[in-house]
Amino acid sequence: MGLAVRLRELGAEVRVCAPPDEEFAQRLAGVGVPMVPFGRSARALTTAVPRPSSADLPRHAAELIASQFDALTVAAEGCDALVATGVMPAAAGARSVAEKLGIHCVHATFQQLTLPSPHHPPLAYAGRPFPPDVTDRRVLWDLDAQSIDALFGAALNTNRASIGLPPVDNVRDYVIGERPWLATDPALDPWQETPDFDVVQTGAWVLPDVRPLPAELVAFLEAGAPPVYVGFGSMPMRASTDAAQVAIEAIRAQGHRALVARGWAGLALIDERDDCFVVGEVNQQALFGRVAAVVHHGGAGTTTTAARAGAPQVVVPQVADQPYWAGRVAGLGIGAAHDGPTPTTESLSAALRTALTPETRARATAVAGTIRTDGATMAAKLLVEAVSRERPPVSA
Repeated sequence: MGLAVRLRELGAEVRVCAPPDEEFAQRLAGVGVPMVPFGRSARALTTAVPRPSSADLPRHAAELIASQFDALTVAAEGCDALVATGVMPAAAGARSVAEKLGIHCVHATFQQLTLPSPHHPPLAYAGRPFPPDVTDRRVLWDLDAQSIDALFGAALNTNRASIGLPPVDNVRDYVIGERPWLATDPALDPWQETPDFDVVQTGAWVLPDVRPLPAELVAFLEAGAPPVYVGFGSMPMRASTDAAQVAIEAIRAQGHRALVARGWAGLALIDERDDCFVVGEVNQQALFGRVAAVVHHGGAGTTTTAARAGAPQVVVPQVADQPYWAGRVAGLGIGAAHDGPTPTTESLSAALRTALTPETRARATAVAGTIRTDGATMAAKLLVEAVSRERPPVSA
């Protein structure tokens, strides 16, 4: 959304392809950006019980790529460029459509762990752990490429053949391309230069949120000292059947009120005491500057929003890049990283004690002043400039 709005300000026509979840459609409609739905509901896939097994990954990849081909081929017709992000098979499908249409394509990622680098190891795919005795990062990245080919290569190349495209030998390198974008803040997620690999760090893509906070929430905030916010976004928190109870008890143990976000885990209040309040979809940019701390899952967006607000954080990482963001928060001294995905009252209380110190608050305030706000603007300008360079000159 942030990139789409900034592109439109530069005179571009923009449309966004996203899973057909109503909340995505509503947010895009709120800024007047057309949405083209594709695939299955992100919320339904994330919260599905039972979860898909690792053996199902190739089949799901084939379905996802096919849906990308169907939706994007129509949506991108007549466009000058395609910006692709998301999980590997989705991004592979998007780049293939751009190749078929002969238009400029950029791969963007919201965390650096999928970009090959000698400075960090790759993330392992479910069911395909790396050998424990292998520590050479160059070898690990080679194994990563092999895993991606094994999981998604056949699905991608079968779909590519259906639209007349040749097979791809290295899916990961094809998807990333020669000059990927890293849409994260340099202070939170510093990219270390890598020989022969040109990564453009644009800064995080942030869209200013002007939605007012609900009157009932404002009344709760003004009725006492700043509360501690707890919410796990799109994480269903399957391993924590009592996540809300654990969080509220830990927050109360520190002498604070609790503000609970329902999220996709469906968190709810545990009693009728007036020191707790529950919210749904809310303007976090406006809210996080008014809380004592933010307890969350460590998604890139939530981490960045809390950091910009100067709010101390407690990250309870669940999957993928979330342990990395937890480590960044702790390393910067702007909060605490919970050890593992399943908090107890005792473990969360210990993390909160770190986050709620005056020293952590002071450090979070200092770091907030270093967070850039022009990432989406920079990315939009780069894209417009790239398209302008590639567009053939108009003959007299």
